[in-house]
Amino acid sequence: MHQETDALRQQLEYRKRLMDKINEIHSADNLNTILISIKDSIAGLFNSERITIYLADAKRNLLISKVKSGSEVRQIVVPISDASLAGYCAITGIIINIKNAYDQHELKMIGSNLKFDDSWDKKTGFLTRQVLCVPMKFQKTLIGVIQIINNKGNVPYGNTDISYAMELATSLSIAIHNIYRLSVTTKVIRYKSRYNYLLDKNLLDDKLLEMASTHPDVAKTGMDTVLMREFGISREDMAKNLSFYFGAEFIGYDPTSQPLEDDLLKRVKPDRLNKEWWVPYKIENGILHIIIDDPADLGRQDMLKFVYPEYKRISFIGAFREDILSYINLFYYHGASGTPGSIDDILNKLDSSDDPEIESESQRVSEQDSVIVQLVNKIIIDAVNNKASDIHIEPFPGKEDVQVRMRIDGRCKVYQKIPYKYKYAIPSRIKIMCNLDISERRKPQDGKIDFKKFGPLNVELRVATVPTAGQLEDVVLRVLASGEPIPYDKLGLTERNSRILDACVKQPYGLVLVVGPTGSGKTTTLHSAISVINTIDTKIWTAEDPVEITQRGLRQVQVHPKIGFTFAAALRSFLRADPDVIMVGEMRDQETAEIGVECSLTGHLVFSTLHTNSAPETITRLLDMELDPFSFSDAILCILAQRLARRLCSCKEEYIPSRKELEDIIIEYGAEGFAKTGINPDEIRLCKAVGCPKCGDSGYKGRLGLHELLEGTDAIKALVKRKSEIELIRKQAIEDGMTTLKQDGILKCFQGLTDLKEVRKVCIK
Repeated sequence: MHQETDALRQQLEYRKRLMDKINEIHSADNLNTILISIKDSIAGLFNSERITIYLADAKRNLLISKVKSGSEVRQIVVPISDASLAGYCAITGIIINIKNAYDQHELKMIGSNLKFDDSWDKKTGFLTRQVLCVPMKFQKTLIGVIQIINNKGNVPYGNTDISYAMELATSLSIAIHNIYRLSVTTKVIRYKSRYNYLLDKNLLDDKLLEMASTHPDVAKTGMDTVLMREFGISREDMAKNLSFYFGAEFIGYDPTSQPLEDDLLKRVKPDRLNKEWWVPYKIENGILHIIIDDPADLGRQDMLKFVYPEYKRISFIGAFREDILSYINLFYYHGASGTPGSIDDILNKLDSSDDPEIESESQRVSEQDSVIVQLVNKIIIDAVNNKASDIHIEPFPGKEDVQVRMRIDGRCKVYQKIPYKYKYAIPSRIKIMCNLDISERRKPQDGKIDFKKFGPLNVELRVATVPTAGQLEDVVLRVLASGEPIPYDKLGLTERNSRILDACVKQPYGLVLVVGPTGSGKTTTLHSAISVINTIDTKIWTAEDPVEITQRGLRQVQVHPKIGFTFAAALRSFLRADPDVIMVGEMRDQETAEIGVECSLTGHLVFSTLHTNSAPETITRLLDMELDPFSFSDAILCILAQRLARRLCSCKEEYIPSRKELEDIIIEYGAEGFAKTGINPDEIRLCKAVGCPKCGDSGYKGRLGLHELLEGTDAIKALVKRKSEIELIRKQAIEDGMTTLKQDGILKCFQGLTDLKEVRKVCIK
């Protein structure tokens, strides 16, 4: 009897503690209070070591929890799938009670794909044993999952624990739903006054405003930008709306605007203006006009009166943030013309004092020295205007000047030499532009520059720094291609190659590969081929690194190998996203290649690239990756090998080749193959480079593609199944009509498009 009384007392006490927690949950005013503060005390209620409360993100199919780590709050993200404990609980709505998380048999009895991710245990030294997962739902909508870990009594969770966890889940679901609904309603009420003009003009309604307020980009880019970019509000209507709201003039960017005198501009450095979103604009009738993103911000108004105390009257003009950035670039870096002066003008402004110390130079650059900023901007602008693919910043030890080279049409050329004392300043400035660590010079770093934040061009650059001798750093900037793909008929394919590739890309399933070294135009060719089938009734997914060329109609994904989102992971996710066509940027490993072949055999058309020297070598390379030869042979439609050779400028000069030169060309092409072309040697005319101002006296301007297309004929498929030697595959491909890279190059020499010297530089066979 005494034991029953004690048990009843314990149960009542437990029940009271549970109700206290439920009341605490319902009195919470935001989700962070529940997810971070309250959850630790809930763990004590269940006599457990740890509790995680996951919220469901239905759009991204994820479970997200916030945890406190030291003074920082970070997120745990788990996919909603049957492969994890919390994910399985969410997707099935079933309570999971695990006695031992490491018992594979116990997990398999619950779900065949169920696994326990022990990476967290390995990282922290924590040992997970018992796990209780309970779904949280409100009116059949998944809110999230409660995950309770490790009963301190080291026994499985009992029926009482499950009963209380279910009650807790119900209360949490109601509280979270109410907090979310309240926060959305509050946001909409708050936003209504701001967008009153748009609401009155019926350009916006409450429902649209509610949708916009929950958009994930609001915190990052602001509500104004989200409404313009995602919900069709024009810049003109938004500018008029904000003008009424702030009761101030609201202007756009005008590249002809004249900057104020230097002493007013120099008073505040541009990096501060970039952070605070304002810039001094003009002086009229003794009134200083300042452009600002929020003309009603009293705090910044008072601060600006302190910065410019000599002006009794200051007028505040509204503008969008991107326009303010453009004005800052115009006034501080480019002058009224909108572009920097010549490179020589900028170099003349560089300080001619004695060689500075490394640390003082880095410190000075971190404060945005305006001449260094102009110099780096000018280098990038000239590279883009000259259609350079790469910029190389090459400092040397001692007092040798810094060399800047640009790769134009595949060849490096010296662009400029910069005084040696700036060998630390220029790399530091570039690192600042892509948020790299300027104090770290001992190991390589890589990043990306979005140049429209710093200059007048909308272009992105990929940056790689490499430590070199003498504690120096080389910097290489790759100018990323942008814009629309090249039209298919402009690829320069021969009639046979164009016909076969066109037929292959219109097949319902199979594998199409484009191969060649880095920078040979593989991605450009793939995008051009895909543009042929990019129609409204075809779902096309692409995984790229990085996404350079964009096409309307494609769903393009950027892979992030550092966080585990590899090409293979992207391919798996695409298979669950109802694709017709899949493009994967590169088959870097066996896993990606195997999944690509599998996709092509399950009714999808798959495009990809590979780093191999020729089309026949691609087959042996993939077979060396231990691909199943039978699956691969069934999948392959065609393999296109590609190179880029420099195109002759219009200043080229035609000539009749000598008998000896003709004989050498025929031998190089292959006498038997040349005979099949039907070309009369006596009628052959070649062209040579001359040089003019248009091509910088090089004789070459632009590039053209050289191709060899191996068709997946029955004969080729039979050789693949037998894992035949590369020479047998090449011989069969030539019998099927393939012209090799060098043969294609020689034919284009006969057309006067390039010369043999260029073909020999990029082709062996």
